[in-house]
Amino acid sequence: MPGDAIAGRQAELAAVTALLDGVRSGTGGALVVRGEPGVGKSALLRHAAGRTAPARVLRATGAEPESGLAFAALHQLLRPVAGLTDALPEPQRDAVHGALGLAAPPAESDRFLVAAGVLSLLEEASRPHGLLCVVDDFHWADRASADALLFAARRLEAGAVGLLIATRDTPATRHILRDLPQRPLAGLDTGAAATALASWTGTEPSPRAAARLTEATGGNPLALRETAELLTPGQLSGREPLPDPLPLGDRIAAAYEDRLAALPDATRRMLLVAALDGRGDPGAILAAAARLDVPGHALEPAEAAGLIEAGPTAITFRHPLVRSAVQAAAGPPERRAAHEALAAAHGDAGEADRRAAHLAAAAVGPDETVAAALSAAAERARARGGHADAADVLTRAAQLSPEPHARARRLTDAATAAWLGGRPGQAHSALAAAHEHATDPALLTELAQLRGRFALNSGDAADALRIFLDAADRAPGRLALLADAAEAAACVGDTEAGALIGRRVDALPGAGPEEPGGGPEDPASRPEQPASRPEQPGAGPEEPGGGPEDPASRPEQPASVTEQPASGLEQPGGGPEQPDVRPEDPASRLEQPGAVTEHPGARSEQPGDAFLRAVLAGCGALEAGDRDRGVPLLRSALAAVEDTADDAAALLWAAAAASLLGESDAAAGYGARAGSVARMSSLAGTLPVVLENAATAERMNSRFAHSEALSTEGLALAREAGLTNSAAAHLANLAVCAAVRGQEDLCRTRAQEALAIAIPHRLGLRAGVASYALGMLDLGLGRFDLAHRRLTALAAAGPGAGSPVVAWGSAADRVEAAAAAGDEPAARGALAFLEQWSAHAASGRERARLARCRALVAADDGEAVTRLEEALHHLAGDPGAAWDQARTALLLGERLRRARRIAEARDRLRDAVEAFRRLGAGPWEQRARGELRAAGESTGPAGPDALAALTPQELRIARLVADGASNKDVAARLFLSPRTVEYHLYKVYPKLGISSRADLVRLLGRDR
Repeated sequence: MPGDAIAGRQAELAAVTALLDGVRSGTGGALVVRGEPGVGKSALLRHAAGRTAPARVLRATGAEPESGLAFAALHQLLRPVAGLTDALPEPQRDAVHGALGLAAPPAESDRFLVAAGVLSLLEEASRPHGLLCVVDDFHWADRASADALLFAARRLEAGAVGLLIATRDTPATRHILRDLPQRPLAGLDTGAAATALASWTGTEPSPRAAARLTEATGGNPLALRETAELLTPGQLSGREPLPDPLPLGDRIAAAYEDRLAALPDATRRMLLVAALDGRGDPGAILAAAARLDVPGHALEPAEAAGLIEAGPTAITFRHPLVRSAVQAAAGPPERRAAHEALAAAHGDAGEADRRAAHLAAAAVGPDETVAAALSAAAERARARGGHADAADVLTRAAQLSPEPHARARRLTDAATAAWLGGRPGQAHSALAAAHEHATDPALLTELAQLRGRFALNSGDAADALRIFLDAADRAPGRLALLADAAEAAACVGDTEAGALIGRRVDALPGAGPEEPGGGPEDPASRPEQPASRPEQPGAGPEEPGGGPEDPASRPEQPASVTEQPASGLEQPGGGPEQPDVRPEDPASRLEQPGAVTEHPGARSEQPGDAFLRAVLAGCGALEAGDRDRGVPLLRSALAAVEDTADDAAALLWAAAAASLLGESDAAAGYGARAGSVARMSSLAGTLPVVLENAATAERMNSRFAHSEALSTEGLALAREAGLTNSAAAHLANLAVCAAVRGQEDLCRTRAQEALAIAIPHRLGLRAGVASYALGMLDLGLGRFDLAHRRLTALAAAGPGAGSPVVAWGSAADRVEAAAAAGDEPAARGALAFLEQWSAHAASGRERARLARCRALVAADDGEAVTRLEEALHHLAGDPGAAWDQARTALLLGERLRRARRIAEARDRLRDAVEAFRRLGAGPWEQRARGELRAAGESTGPAGPDALAALTPQELRIARLVADGASNKDVAARLFLSPRTVEYHLYKVYPKLGISSRADLVRLLGRDR
């Protein structure tokens, strides 16, 4: 609303006041003010900024000409506090420096990491009195800045930072800002309009004039003011009749045009340069104008006419409508000349990205020189983490490319960048356009691989499998395609495809799979494409399947392959689980817009190929039933993985191999290490997928609360990145954690959400884990017949609805459910299945599960007791086997009580009660307490585990602090600010009844 008067905005002013009060009191938040042009959004923001003291204010305004320049709005907002970046965690500091152009971007930058750095910088800038960030015209902010600000806005609860956004009310902005508090601005009512008119004109409007003007303008303040300025005082006061019709709408624009037409030619050309510049930078505007032979004093008539305000640091238009009128009044040749002048001025100033943008705006027809300049600008944006903006620039570069191959190459890179920027729709469109122009076999193969990666991450996994196999037929020498196909097959649950892939790997030229030497692939040797993250069948019931993903591989080009195995980590029931690690996100290997990949069939042997060959061939052999060949291959591959390996992809492949061997403890160890490597490498874009494995590993190691915390984080990141299938994996894992706790409503909700994605996307692994969660819920609540039916159906589900990995991982639970339901033949059948699958396992946990299951079908109590004691012996000393130990102790206590060995039974049942209590497994604890009472020992009410009082965020922070991480280290790993970490620790200590980090180490050390 023009002017300083704020009339008729009591509700809006109250919302702004509440935001400011929160900032001053240390409670941050965000508020979006949306409405049509001229409704008063900017006036409300100016009002807020003028009343923020003693808090600091940072300002930025989106500009249409800069909407394609990555981090332009963020640079404007953060420039005054850039000196505070040294206080940030190192990975965040480097990412922010790169984004703002303060230093060369790190080798691997990621939009989540930049966003986390922005959050930390804002919280640092809020010391000591708070901070208000005011962002006007958000609808014109570049995508990279918008993404970073929205990431921060969702995480402001712990600091004294407020974010006030003004934007036009469009479907697009409503969708983007949907998670933030909104305050729509409507037009003024007649009374408020009369007050505003009087303050602007100095004339009290008559009631009839105020009513007619309000009705005609819809109460829009800008329209009211502009119309009033075209009226005489007599007309406004009612002494003279109002004109009919009133000068509204197009007439206001015509009034601007009339004012412009009255200006000197030099002034109009100067205004055109200013309108096309967007930033209002006097240096660039005057330099460009000089190239058009326009003197600097040509601005003066425009100032006198009230169209602009010129100062030492900025030239601003009275309103965006004035800028629009200036551009509309100029012909295409004049606009092109102004753009060329601006390009030259920015080139002289060393601003290559702005130069490229203006050259593109001035281009007429294809121009390879301009297209190359745009491609270089896109690469710089991508390197800073501005993937979405890079996609837009690459799309424009493709339009200007005269040669079809270059056009196809740039569209391919645009698809990759769009995917990495969280714009899947744009990615698919660019991919389709690239296919229309591509003729080169290598590029066609890359496009197919990208299409497969997109499908595997957010679409139909069976389609992805078909795409990968078809591409492998056309490029038979490419190991990466087969790795992607293996991941897709595991995700679908298609063992026949897995066996076929293993045979194809055997047939590849080069080193034989029996020679895995060479260790895990060197990340530097991989082409930058969306790497694959194979999923393996060998994980526990919850193993959603996907293979590990290499954090480094995902971000660069959607076409990579050898990167992600499908580690088998997901076993809700405690059995080996397959880490549902989805191969790199299409976006993960997407980051090299300028790279041209080699012909798929011409790729030379890479350092990690022998390792990957061994894993793929071994997995394929096992799926084909050839254990004599598959087991040695997988063991030889694992022998090549060093204890110090820091390649997340290789670790996830190792987890997949261990899972298929039936060694859930080893699989969990590899998965946990992969998660740690991914965090420390600062490759946030890969985190949603890597966290699938890390969360599964924690669950396999009996740390259900921490598994829940990791999946909660992974789910949020997956949704923000548009990784639908990764979201399904996290939802399924959360359902299993809820099942263990007996949280029936939450378990069902999470499982149904996961199935709603998994079934139509034919994600057999995810669907299997979600169904497993429902079966475990019934088993824990004592609904044995229903648990038996669910778990039996789960084992029989075919590809797309279930997975062999889940069938194996749930086998021990099927034995228990069938035995409890009185179906001995079914229990023995499930045991036979487990014995066959685990025949070559060297893991103590697997031997313990076999012993426990044999006890459940034992002919007498004596044999059962012996088997159960054997199981506990195998689990002794394994800190990650608490879940199996507790369940085994419960079964042993029940058998001992039945055999009237009451004293021994009580000892075992006490152990079970305490273990279940610490695990937060409420229904299982209640069952153990019931058995203990039946053994003649009274028990008090179940006591909650101390950790259950913590939120997922608090638990994640507490775990890392207990491991010795500083607040700054924790912030870097969890994409928070150090102050947010401090805020959460302040709440953690009293909840746990402790007062220091040392106490936290002792408490969580016991929990482990």
